Amino acid sequence: MALLRRAEAHKLKQGSQGPEKPWSGNGAAGQARAKGTLTGAAQASSAHEQAAVEYRQLLLEEIDLEELARLDSTQQRVRLERVMSQLISRKGPVLSTRERQAIIRQVVDEALGLGILEPLLADPSVTEIMVNGPDDIFVERAGRLERMSYGFSSNEQLMQTIDRIVAGVNRRVDESSPMVDARLPTGERVNVIVPPLSLDGASITIRRFPTPFSINDLVEKDSFTAETAELLTACVRARLNVVVSGGTGTGKTTLLNALSGLIPDSERIVTIEDSAELQLQQPHVIRLESRPANIEGKGQVTIRDLVRNSLRMRPDRIIVGEVRGGETLDMLQAMNTGHDGSLVTVHANSADDAVSRMETLASMSEIEVPYEAIRDQINSAVDIIVQLSRGGDGSRRVVEVATVVSSRREEFALQPLMRFEQEPPGPDRLTRGTVKQFEVPAALADRFWLSGNPLPAHIPVEAGAACRQPGVAI
Repeated sequence: MALLRRAEAHKLKQGSQGPEKPWSGNGAAGQARAKGTLTGAAQASSAHEQAAVEYRQLLLEEIDLEELARLDSTQQRVRLERVMSQLISRKGPVLSTRERQAIIRQVVDEALGLGILEPLLADPSVTEIMVNGPDDIFVERAGRLERMSYGFSSNEQLMQTIDRIVAGVNRRVDESSPMVDARLPTGERVNVIVPPLSLDGASITIRRFPTPFSINDLVEKDSFTAETAELLTACVRARLNVVVSGGTGTGKTTLLNALSGLIPDSERIVTIEDSAELQLQQPHVIRLESRPANIEGKGQVTIRDLVRNSLRMRPDRIIVGEVRGGETLDMLQAMNTGHDGSLVTVHANSADDAVSRMETLASMSEIEVPYEAIRDQINSAVDIIVQLSRGGDGSRRVVEVATVVSSRREEFALQPLMRFEQEPPGPDRLTRGTVKQFEVPAALADRFWLSGNPLPAHIPVEAGAACRQPGVAI
């Protein structure tokens, strides 16, 4: 509530100096304001903002902040909405139901939430929110960008929203510390960067908490075929080490969460992430999250620290949200020392690039390890690479599943198990293609069989596999 008091006091100060400037966008209203005139739409916006400023002041005078502080967030919202409704009925002009609800929501959202971003956070179709200065807000829906017709009323209002975000994680953002990574209480990842690094005004990027889809859900969404789902299911249950690879926004975390759901309930799972996003349903899960340094530059806990510590926690499975540095070497060592069935994601544009990138990341450790030794670690540790891609139509799908067939210090060699072969886009610009299934190496097929999770008979297997010999039960 101290934050509420400071924010409201700041807003009241602005209100006493005059109404905030209305945002009019880049359309006709914005051009009219630039010429010194206001269109009817801009005048309506100005009146709405003026009313919001006045009601913020009245609300602050009406409520008891100490009493409000004793309520939980839901009760606080209900209480403020009730008080606002009474204020409008008692002192306000005659408003339509829509105008009344809009003012109440705006004032309460600014008092308790993130202002004009709250409706976007409540919209399940929005997967990402991008604020490029006070006048530009974009969202991602179904893999496509869409520009909003509104923005913040002023740069001050945008900065107040940023202050509220970073204060929730005990951080600050200013010229001396212009970049912040945070997480909202509801789990969304937030990145903030402000001037002088951001030349066009403060920028906020909010990535929504991924919906926990199951493997079957992803098959229904055409992320991969049922045959690929059976193959991935067998990989997880046979305790193979799986690397999920792909570019930004390709759905790596979503797939990782779906694969994690295949782990038996009897196993102890340790998850390690920069921002906790995985939503595992198993009963025995320990969730670890890294921590940035504080204002004094102390107290940082990295992914690498957590990977090392997890080895002392008796895990059956280790799941790392993403490796992007020296922790890759620790993760490879964990995979090679009895922690089979580990899952991890990495940024890469192809399955071949994934193993090369892991080699580079592992070399970023302060321990000087020859590339040949790192290659040995990768060849021994990594079993399966699942490559994801996002099509031009916004669709996300598995485009390749490959297994590492090189050994020891040999050059990396991958053998595809499935591949999505894309066709040229048609007039509708939708991404289409065919899925090609390859033979599973005999040695890998036998590993599935010996683990008690044999491959279905319709998945092709190379000749010589013991599990497909006549008289051998599958």
